[in-house]
Amino acid sequence: MKRLLASVGALALTAGGALAADDVTLQLKWVTQAQFAGYYVALEQGFYEEEDLNVTIKPGGPDIAPTQVIAGGGADVTVEWMPAALAAREKGLPLVNIAQPFKSSGMMLTCLKETGITSPEDFKGRTLGVWFFGNEFPFLSWMSTLGIPTEGGDAGVEVLKQGFNVDPLLQKQADCISTMTYNEYWQVIDAGISADDLVTFKYEDQGVATLEDGLYVLEDRLADPAFEDKMVRFVRASMKGWKWAEENPEDAAMIVLDYDETGAQTETHQKRMMGEIAKLTAGSNGTLDPADYERTVATLLAGGSDPVISAAPEGAWTHQITDKALN
Repeated sequence: MKRLLASVGALALTAGGALAADDVTLQLKWVTQAQFAGYYVALEQGFYEEEDLNVTIKPGGPDIAPTQVIAGGGADVTVEWMPAALAAREKGLPLVNIAQPFKSSGMMLTCLKETGITSPEDFKGRTLGVWFFGNEFPFLSWMSTLGIPTEGGDAGVEVLKQGFNVDPLLQKQADCISTMTYNEYWQVIDAGISADDLVTFKYEDQGVATLEDGLYVLEDRLADPAFEDKMVRFVRASMKGWKWAEENPEDAAMIVLDYDETGAQTETHQKRMMGEIAKLTAGSNGTLDPADYERTVATLLAGGSDPVISAAPEGAWTHQITDKALN
């Protein structure tokens, strides 16, 4: 079905006849999974076709940096976390957030209850698994706020550079590891550890959450009326896909599975993931809330001795697209 839609989506019927649809290439932050369900739903349900768009979705992976892809012209728009986008902007890549489908953060630390950790104060003297590549800054900001050094010792924490897996917890190399509410946490559960044997600390609850999974484009392209028009249609169709996915999580998960050419995903995991993702997109119509942006910037600026950004950015987001797409 998806191949049929992709073919049909290449043409749009107009009063003047059949004209080629406008091409848009979307680069995902990670592999094909329910984290990106709204885009696959929009493709499968024909929402992009209705907007006269021919959308190509490019999965990400451990060796793919979305910021590098868009910088090299390999995508028109990319899904990225705001810390990575703002870091890239400060280094000279002028990324701009044009829409924010995710309202809440799914990031958290997951600890074994047997360690005796019951509050963040108990982190002292412990080993904590932390993702890097721009994902470490909320953690560093959190520790800075708590006054806990990250260089080890009885009064600090030992930071284990964690891969994108849960092995350090399963092998008890770390007392706590980084997880997402919709993915790695459930990998721990599936490995045979009961939820009753875990303690979790959500970044949202700790006041150090940063925005995740926004849509970003290169700033200079927004000056082109034709590109702006494509992005307006793309965001409108994408948000229609996201709201459909929220209302039909199991069907959305099955659509994602249909597009997973690797066959690595399972129905159980994707349905569960979509249920959790729907909690993060709930409350957003796609328009970036300036207060959420300011909170993210404040968190990044407080990120210890080596913050992800050294000064508050200017021009890093716009309502230029969502004002036209969603109102």
